Amino acid sequence: MSNEEKPTRLAPIVTPDAKFFWEAADREELVCQRSRATGKFLFPPRPMCPETHSLDIEVAPLSGRGKVVSWVKPVHPPAFGFKEPPTVAVIELEEGVRFVTNVIDIAFEDITKDMPVEVCFVPTMNNHKVPVFRPAEGK
Repeated sequence: MSNEEKPTRLAPIVTPDAKFFWEAADREELVCQRSRATGKFLFPPRPMCPETHSLDIEVAPLSGRGKVVSWVKPVHPPAFGFKEPPTVAVIELEEGVRFVTNVIDIAFEDITKDMPVEVCFVPTMNNHKVPVFRPAEGK
């Protein structure tokens, strides 16, 4: 992206429960909550472990490596903030967490089930960043 080209992607809506996630994304870090009682990763962000109802939750780093589970290219209505229709995908990370996000740097027709991907971060309006995924290097 050139210095004059401003991001058109909408900034994330930051809720109190997800503030830690978006602050980490702005630093280009992928994190998630983890229950201290069960050791399980929790996503989307929430105030307590859904299994134990414990508030004893920590923020833990994620590998950023995963695989494509499913994908779609919504074309109507046009996605606001995108020059081309984005590829929306469910990504399963090595830790078992699933994200709905975008896949970039690959043609839609070249994506395959279980394709290895890695996280990267793209700018949004208002100087924020969001995690998206691209084909893993060396794959």
